[in-house]
Amino acid sequence: MLKGLEIRKNNLEGKLKTVLKDIEEKKDTGINFKEMGVDHLFVDESHKFKNLTFTTRHNRVAGLGNMAGSQKALNMLFAVRTLQERFNSDLCVTFLSGTPISNSLTEMYLLFKYLRPKEMERQHIENFDGWAAVFARKTTDFEFSVTNEIIAKERFRHFIKVPELALFYNEVTDYKTARHINLDKPDLNETLVNIPPTPEQSVFIKNLMQFAKTGNGELIGRGRLTPEEDKGRMLIATNYAKKMAADMRMVDDWKYGDHPDNKINTAARKIAEIYNNTQPHKGTQIVFSDIGTPKPDRFNIYDTLKEKLVRDFHMPATEVTFIHDWTDRKKPELFRKMNRGEIRILLGSTEKAGTGLNVQERVVAMHHLDIPWKPSELEQRNGRGARQGNRIAKEHYGNQVQNYVYAVEQSLDNYKFNLLKNKQTFISQMKNSELNVRTIDEGAVDEKSGMNFSEYIAILSGDTSLLEKSKLEKKVAVMESLKHSHFRELTRNKHQLEKLQNDYTSTEKTLGKLSADAAVYKDRLQMTKEGAKANLIQLDGTAGRDSEAIGKHIIQLYQNWKPQTGQHEEKIGHLYGFQLYIRRQQDTYEENGLFEYRYSNSFYAKRQAEGIKYTYNKGVPNTDNPKLAARHFLNALDRVEHLKERYERNLSDLKTELPMIEKLTTKPFTKESELRELKTELANLERQIAIKIQENQLKQHQPNEPDEKQTPVIKLGEHQTNGHSVKETVVAASVSERPRSRVRL
Repeated sequence: MLKGLEIRKNNLEGKLKTVLKDIEEKKDTGINFKEMGVDHLFVDESHKFKNLTFTTRHNRVAGLGNMAGSQKALNMLFAVRTLQERFNSDLCVTFLSGTPISNSLTEMYLLFKYLRPKEMERQHIENFDGWAAVFARKTTDFEFSVTNEIIAKERFRHFIKVPELALFYNEVTDYKTARHINLDKPDLNETLVNIPPTPEQSVFIKNLMQFAKTGNGELIGRGRLTPEEDKGRMLIATNYAKKMAADMRMVDDWKYGDHPDNKINTAARKIAEIYNNTQPHKGTQIVFSDIGTPKPDRFNIYDTLKEKLVRDFHMPATEVTFIHDWTDRKKPELFRKMNRGEIRILLGSTEKAGTGLNVQERVVAMHHLDIPWKPSELEQRNGRGARQGNRIAKEHYGNQVQNYVYAVEQSLDNYKFNLLKNKQTFISQMKNSELNVRTIDEGAVDEKSGMNFSEYIAILSGDTSLLEKSKLEKKVAVMESLKHSHFRELTRNKHQLEKLQNDYTSTEKTLGKLSADAAVYKDRLQMTKEGAKANLIQLDGTAGRDSEAIGKHIIQLYQNWKPQTGQHEEKIGHLYGFQLYIRRQQDTYEENGLFEYRYSNSFYAKRQAEGIKYTYNKGVPNTDNPKLAARHFLNALDRVEHLKERYERNLSDLKTELPMIEKLTTKPFTKESELRELKTELANLERQIAIKIQENQLKQHQPNEPDEKQTPVIKLGEHQTNGHSVKETVVAASVSERPRSRVRL
């Protein structure tokens, strides 16, 4: 660590000297960002600035991206920090992006670095290593070294404390999907088209497996690998597997020929079928492929597919086009022609056709001839057809767009597609705060180093156990989510039950007081000859029953009464066994952004010291009419019967609701046994996979010396896989008879 930090320090010192020299020699004076008076930055398509530099001691760990970063991202960081330091807060910038996390949760650290420096400092997360120590866990995959030995390669593929990470992320995120804002756009009807390998592909798959084991490039028609090339053997193998799955002629167009059931022919038949079925509405289709792009005088997927559509399925050549033939200046014409149905088939790559392609008016189907590396790339592709403004899909095809993903069995297609969908699922859940799992496994394939050897061999050999494992993990995750929701609901019901029980006790107690008050009021109430309620109020300081005089006295008290020191209320009279009070209260008002306090008087009546206080018109008498003011307290006491009836209804409702909620608090999780069975099945499958992988490793690692006696030693260990403890067999190396002091691994 120390050596690495010293090297980095020297490199940074060198860069700093270069920058200072450039500043000194600069002739022109430009605008200084600090002097521009900018208060807030809005950064659209912010994911383009995610290649930010960061420091880590894990410089040998795969999948971390470019630690050096780009100058563009560094400039953005300087601008953001300038504003954050000026206002001394984690504010001043808004990032806007449809794909803020495009591939891995490690990208979240850079978002936090941009947007939450003070909060990260508060949590003592001062660099990537601090963040990774809290939220990520390194795992070890196995690959071959230049000397043909199996070596361990580390990568961050497991993420832990996921709900806390999601909460941290959602503190600064506002995420809206089409579903949230009821955006009128078509649904995707996704179909995974499984294609059996052709005989040539089956042979090549075996050769690929041998190449991955031995590094013999002649097996795949590449020639011997240089030592430098052998370091990236798994990346070469992964790329050849991708080419092989697309079309064998991508590997060697002289050696291999066309096959009626390969991926291009399968896709061409489906495209032609949809073309003919949607002829009345001139439905359009988009075909995506990032490999086999148009190249003159060389075999490529684009020209081959177009030739088949025109020659074999009799489509007009003018109705099939490549995105590569349209410059930015010509693209508006392409948009018009596709939206009018003059061009019916468009072939493009994710980079050129995945964004900024507004041809959605007539799109009825999309076809993916290869699987991209990142979930965000697949999402960008899908967004070309499942887009607001798709008129034909809405009016004639049930507001659905068909989405075909073509995958060759025993290739990496299925695995990559499944991995992408899993990643996309937890990225979406992260955005939506819907994650219930505590750990996530991102898988072991990436763009820069290919795939880990063990899983690569398992998939190419036709062993579908890994895919089954992935499906089981998904089922377990769904079940765990349901269980989590069930117990969350139980907790909520228990809190509700406790609240209702408290409410019942409180309501019963209040009703008892109301009933006693109502009985006293009813017993003492007197009526006048006219049948009205007699106002027998007696106020301190007044004599007689003249309503005018009583009313004026009440109004005068309301307007002028001030309490004695240390008091805030005073008894002023009685009526029908109830004591009458005046009190002073403090109210807060806001005016022009300033708060000020005002005092006002109000009246209430109560029968006992701990009794219920009865008010009318919030305790404020009618100051315009003394006769109405005189009946203020009588009106307050009249409310006792109404309040009693209301509390009786509330108590009746609580009596009905309590048994129902009590029953819900004891409701068991009905799928507990099913979840237990799935976990057991998953643990067994993981154990089988671990044994298979170790058997493959052992075959590669057997000592060859004939004079040594082989004595395998087997030791049982335990490891954690996706949160489940799994017993696995670890096969130790053979031990030589002589010399006894030496053990070869």
